[in-house]
Amino acid sequence: MLNAFIMGLFLYFPEDKSEYLPAGITMFIFLLLAIAAFMLIKKVSRKEELKAEEFERSLKLSDKNK
Repeated sequence: MLNAFIMGLFLYFPEDKSEYLPAGITMFIFLLLAIAAFMLIKKVSRKEELKAEEFERSLKLSDKNK
């Protein structure tokens, strides 16, 4: 019973639903930033993958020349 009371202190459901607007806007902004960061990481990773493949090809060619 005490545990339910303590956990109930953290739950707050406002009567005025307009208080949800700032939280929703903030969540949407962070969602957009997370998607942008993910796309940036994928783009950089793809470039590094191409560089690594080119480096591997150059190593194979240098091994064949020896």
